[in-house]
Amino acid sequence: MTSSEDSGSFFIELCKNPIRFDPVDKNTNVFYDDANKQVFTVRSGGAVGVVVKGPKENDSSTFRIESRGDVMSIKFSPDRKILGIQRSPKSVEFINFGDDMSTDQLEYSQACKGKSTIISGFVWTSPTEIVFITDHGIEFYQVIAEKKSLRSLKTISLSVCWFVWQAESGILLLASGSLSNSLNPFQFRGGIVTKLAKFEVDLPASTKPPRQSLQERDVSMALLYGQLYVVVLRHQPRPGTAAAEIVLYQIMREGPARKTNILRLEMSGRFAINIVSNLVLVHHQTSRTSVVFDIHLDGESDGYVHYHYPVVSPLPIKPFKLLLPSLSPQADKMEYNCELYSANWVVFQPNVIIDAKLGCLWYVELKLDPLVTMIPDKYRLVKLLLVRDDSKRVILSVCRNMLLPGQQANLVSIAKIFDMLNKVYQQYLESECQNLATDSGVPQRSRVIIDQSDMYTHVFSVFEDNKDIKYKFMVAVIIEYIRSLNQCAIPVQHYLYELIINILVPNNCFYQLHQFLQYHVLTDSKPLACLMLSLESVYAPAHQLALDMLKRLSTANEEIIEVLLSKQQLLPAIRFIRSVGIVDTVSSRKFLEAAMNTEDPRLFYTVFKFFEQRNVRLRQNPKFQPGEHCEVYVKHFESLFGTDALAHIQVS
Repeated sequence: MTSSEDSGSFFIELCKNPIRFDPVDKNTNVFYDDANKQVFTVRSGGAVGVVVKGPKENDSSTFRIESRGDVMSIKFSPDRKILGIQRSPKSVEFINFGDDMSTDQLEYSQACKGKSTIISGFVWTSPTEIVFITDHGIEFYQVIAEKKSLRSLKTISLSVCWFVWQAESGILLLASGSLSNSLNPFQFRGGIVTKLAKFEVDLPASTKPPRQSLQERDVSMALLYGQLYVVVLRHQPRPGTAAAEIVLYQIMREGPARKTNILRLEMSGRFAINIVSNLVLVHHQTSRTSVVFDIHLDGESDGYVHYHYPVVSPLPIKPFKLLLPSLSPQADKMEYNCELYSANWVVFQPNVIIDAKLGCLWYVELKLDPLVTMIPDKYRLVKLLLVRDDSKRVILSVCRNMLLPGQQANLVSIAKIFDMLNKVYQQYLESECQNLATDSGVPQRSRVIIDQSDMYTHVFSVFEDNKDIKYKFMVAVIIEYIRSLNQCAIPVQHYLYELIINILVPNNCFYQLHQFLQYHVLTDSKPLACLMLSLESVYAPAHQLALDMLKRLSTANEEIIEVLLSKQQLLPAIRFIRSVGIVDTVSSRKFLEAAMNTEDPRLFYTVFKFFEQRNVRLRQNPKFQPGEHCEVYVKHFESLFGTDALAHIQVS
């Protein structure tokens, strides 16, 4: 596949490498099994061969089956061990397959119950269980492959117009009633059928009877944000308008499905629906454009139903060029411009488009980068991106660009986005703590987490890279981010405080820095105190601010002593150890070494006598113990003041 189009103009594209298969012709039929995501190409009823292709190499196989009439439906069991083939309205045939995909040539079959019953279709509910959907209801069977027979598990009688199957949830939806708008959900799980509450789909108000019945092509099922919805396309739902809308009914465990969301299309004509990354994509054939809806974003509400409009304006799918073999062996492959929104397109859930005449199966993909310029409201944009897969890079880019001159957002908008990011961050941290506490080891549902290091490295680094940003704006942004972290009870990492100080100091904003520390905008910490100490040469009060901070921490006594001794402030150090009651435990050697380094005999004398008095008080002996390694300082004392100065100790 090649494309010369500008990628930035398209947010929807078809996958680069489609699954290729033989196109439909008079001898070839094509079927798609959406449960196993496999395309079946059946040539001459299977006698010439059946080719199966899936998303992975091992999903593909080729085999022959006997030609016993036209194939109406063909599907593998979920483990690909049994093939079901429907050739008549009355029965389904089965073929067993080995691990190497070799076939057991002997087919076996199961007819439906009742002479007038017609099989509409069948679905596999497990590797060994199958449901026939008939016009009279459903027939649930166990397939016993080794005996080449089926055993009836349950039969449910119901007049059925059509059905929809959703493999992930195991829900089968049967339409009944004169207008096909009574929907009956059945759940298949572990060999058990559970009937859920039936519900009715509203049909458009019509001025003259009979009202148009609900068509199978207008109904699908979709998983959105972990919830199962019945997705109904309503043509001309409101009098006086030609526009269509999509109605979402949420399947409930207790009680009937509830109408929760309406997606306003504001167009009419032929539509097809895909689900990509929890977004509803609607393709409109007439205008050859697509729109996208996100029910996670706030919409209008009447208290019961949320109304949504497209997230971005209608845009076409990115043009797709297919490389086809040339008629001449010497020539290069030819480029073929695929017709988008073709009448030959058939759309399957969640994200499949098949063109049987072209022999292509594509997966529809969403591109996040183009959305950045298409959604001006950055709060809505980030909210949409936060619940998309692989969106972290794009979110960080959006946050960074919001700080650039020319694109700068106001502080209120920036604060709202910080709060949104940190709320998700907080929920993640809480769930991690819960998992550790309960030792559950339950993996978290993948969600984009933007933490402090992400913001520091990829967003706030713009302050270093771009010198045109005003320092007041920088400080305001980081303070806003710190406020948001505090509000979410997330401990602030010291490098954020360091970043603020590194912005304030070169701009001589010492008064502001003093206030931030005084009013605890910057939370007390040892790294922050050490950083403040390093600023003493440019801002003298920083030294005292640091000491005050260390004292408030009450776990930083050692650090305070080290700081005071390194500054040769020995008397303040002695006053400090007295004030916090640690005179008896501090190292005398550390103090004596610092006193000797001052080269001030009077100061050395005072400190030496202080520790001699401590020795007398603790051990009734003025001498230092050998383990204290103070011999060198005793000799220094003797050299300065003589041995007699040691002999006459005044005990206090």
